[in-house]
Amino acid sequence: MKFGETFTEYLHGDQERFLDKCSHVEYKRLKKVLKSCRTCKGLHDSACKTEQQWDEGKDISESQLCQCQSSCQLCDHMFFSELMKEASDIAGCFSSRARHLLHLHVASGMQRYVLRIRQCFKNDQQAMIEEGRVLIEYIIMNAIAIRKILKKYDKVHKSVNGKNFKSKMRAEHIELLQSPWLIELGAFYLNFNGLNCGASSEFSGHFSFDFNASRPVMTLALPSSIKLEYDLTCAVCLDLVFNPYALSCGHLFCKLCACSAASVMVFEGLKCASPDSKCPICREAGGYAKAVHMLELDLLVKRRFKEYWKERLIAERAEMVKQSKEYWDLQTIYAVGY
Repeated sequence: MKFGETFTEYLHGDQERFLDKCSHVEYKRLKKVLKSCRTCKGLHDSACKTEQQWDEGKDISESQLCQCQSSCQLCDHMFFSELMKEASDIAGCFSSRARHLLHLHVASGMQRYVLRIRQCFKNDQQAMIEEGRVLIEYIIMNAIAIRKILKKYDKVHKSVNGKNFKSKMRAEHIELLQSPWLIELGAFYLNFNGLNCGASSEFSGHFSFDFNASRPVMTLALPSSIKLEYDLTCAVCLDLVFNPYALSCGHLFCKLCACSAASVMVFEGLKCASPDSKCPICREAGGYAKAVHMLELDLLVKRRFKEYWKERLIAERAEMVKQSKEYWDLQTIYAVGY
C-alpha cells in the first residue's frame, strides 16, 4: 500500500475525533500543488519533447533545456508556506496535548490526591495509555508525511530545497520527531510497561532505553526499519541526565548543569535565567525561559537506576544547600554591613 493511501486510512480511522481538534499534513493537497505547478508541467513537457528530438537526432537549442532545476516560485510560495504553517500547528497541538496528559500522570499536591480518590471509582490509566498511543501515532504519521512530501518536492524539481526546509524546521524548533515531548511520551510508556499496567505492547515496543551502551540513549523505532536515537547524556557533566530539562532548542541537561551554564542558583530555577544566557551546545540565546522539565524521563531513571539516582539527588541537594548558604550570607552582609 502506498503511503498516500495509508495516511488517508489513518485520517479516517478510529482517531478521527481526535484529528478533528488537531491539525494534520494536507498530504493530498500538497501533492496536487506539485502536480498542478504549470511551470514544472511546462518544463516536464518541454523535457519530453527535447528527449524525443534527441532520439530523432535533431539539433537542440539551449533554450529548450530545463532552466528551473532547483526551485519554482509557484511551488515555493504555496508549498513551503503551507507546509510550515501545518508543521507549526501540529507541533503546537502535540505539545499542548502531551503536556496535559503527562501532567496528570505525574501530578503532585492536591491534584494528585484528587486523582487517587478518582481512581477508586474509575480506572483512568487505560484512558491515559490510549491517549498516549494516539499522540505517538499522530506525531509519527505526520512526520513521515512531511518527510515523504519533501522528498517528492526534491525529486520533481531536482533540488535540495526539501532538505534545506528540514534544516529550517529544526531552526524554528518545529521538527516533529525532535520534540522533547516525544521523549517524555517514550519515558511515559516505558514507565507504564515497567509497572505492568497494561501499556500497549505495540507502542511501548517502539521505544527502548539503553544505559549500558557507550552513551545512554532512548531509541524510537519507526516504520521501514528507521530508528531514531535520542542522546540522554548531559553535555556539561557528560553523564546520564538527572532531573533533566530540555531547553527550547531541544538539548537536554541536568538541572544543576543547566543552572550553572545560565549562571543562576539551583533554588532559583531556570526561569530566572537571563534572556542572553546561551545553550552550552548550540549557543542559542533565550532558551531557558521555556525549558521543559522532563519529569517522566527523571522517573524512568529513578526506577531503572535507583542507586545512581540517589547519588545524584544527594549531590544536587548538597550543592543547593551550599548555594543557599552563600546567597544568604551575602544578603546578610549587604543588610548589616559586615
